[in-house]
Amino acid sequence: MSITTTTHLNFRGEARAALDFYRSVFGGQVTIATYGDFGMPAGLPGAYDVVFGQVETESGFRVMAYDIPGQSGGPANTAGSTRRESGTTITDQPFFVSVRGTSLHDVQDYWARLSVAATVIEPLAASAWSPGFGMLTDSFGVTWILDVAPATGV
Repeated sequence: MSITTTTHLNFRGEARAALDFYRSVFGGQVTIATYGDFGMPAGLPGAYDVVFGQVETESGFRVMAYDIPGQSGGPANTAGSTRRESGTTITDQPFFVSVRGTSLHDVQDYWARLSVAATVIEPLAASAWSPGFGMLTDSFGVTWILDVAPATGV
């Protein structure tokens, strides 16, 4: 048996913009279905919001997104926060999205695009466990960890 896990992000009216942004960072194809596509009358508020969306690349990156019905204002105002203090990560967020690459060059490229308008928590740099590790919260309130797989397979 084989299974796959996919991060599914919930937004308050910003799923389409987030998916477009993540496609610009990681490449791939965006798939979007709206509430209107599933029968909501076009004139109702929210008909254009995303009921199912994803970005998927041939290299294996996939993230899904959805707009919570009847909510607007984006996740950043309720997503919690993450910061570094005395070498420790302090957070009240329930999860981070982790992207692990096999080369520092690829991870640096993703980092450069993902960090646009982001809050950098830990700059991308060599760490005790990886040739490159960094943490940031993007403009949609999602915290990402990007790192390079260590040669020892940690």
